[in-house]
Amino acid sequence: MAAVSAQALRKTYGKKTALDGVDLEVAAGTVFGLLGPNGAGKTTTVRILTTLLRPDGGHARVAGFDVAKDPKKVRQAIGLVGQHAAVDEVLTGWQNLELFGRLYHLGARQAATRAAELLDQFGLEHPGPVKEYSGGMRRRLDLAAGMILAPPVLFLDEPTTGLDPRSRSEVWKAVRGLVAGGTTVLLTTQYLEEADQLADRVAVIDGGKVVAEGTPAALKADLGGDRLDLVVRDPDRLEEAAGIIGRATVDQDTRHVSVPVTDRVRELGDALAALAKAGIEVDDVALRGPTLDEVFLSLTERGSA
Repeated sequence: MAAVSAQALRKTYGKKTALDGVDLEVAAGTVFGLLGPNGAGKTTTVRILTTLLRPDGGHARVAGFDVAKDPKKVRQAIGLVGQHAAVDEVLTGWQNLELFGRLYHLGARQAATRAAELLDQFGLEHPGPVKEYSGGMRRRLDLAAGMILAPPVLFLDEPTTGLDPRSRSEVWKAVRGLVAGGTTVLLTTQYLEEADQLADRVAVIDGGKVVAEGTPAALKADLGGDRLDLVVRDPDRLEEAAGIIGRATVDQDTRHVSVPVTDRVRELGDALAALAKAGIEVDDVALRGPTLDEVFLSLTERGSA
């Protein structure tokens, strides 16, 4: 049984259609990434799945319970970590978690024990108040608070927004640890790298519809083959370089010339030889596959065309 499933979810606000028949299926014990531009319907989908909003049409089940018919049972089976920290900066990490435990109706001893377990699990033994925590530590504390009742399904709404790379890596490690323990994670994110790093499967939502779904590798493979990227030393010769290589795109800001290739080694050698013959110097060269960012842009631009 899927940990999260949705069929034909619909939601409108007046004349605006927020969701237009969204289908999702999230396997238990996996990370599922929900991607899309602002206003695509990601937040509305999460709000419906977490019982914060009723759909106008369709059905959804979380942890085996219908979100419309059994909202209380759904809430007992999920954790939700939003974009903004929900912890008290004056309290210590332990005090925050103990407080959340009491709010979840745990007894005093049970709440204290659970707080200690989570501090150890998330590496948050810092004795001082939360205001002394780094950004990554605060988000890990948010994750810990969402795991007070050890829910089988955890919803993360852009969990690393505004964090530096080190803090983001700390949160990714914590999420991987949760999934290794059997938790199912549904993740919305504006960082395509984050979905690529964490998600077993992703769905791209645009205009209230799922426009693509699959593993990150499969979606990238669908976009096309490898690309040859070159950094031209003289920005005034970018267009000339692109003309020599053929079928190339140019980025003036980064001095990049990019072209799709099928025979990687041969086409790389031919391009470098042709540029050298023309006296065009190259600072860097790389062969790479398509990125999830390019998949995302291709799908959402196609949907808005």
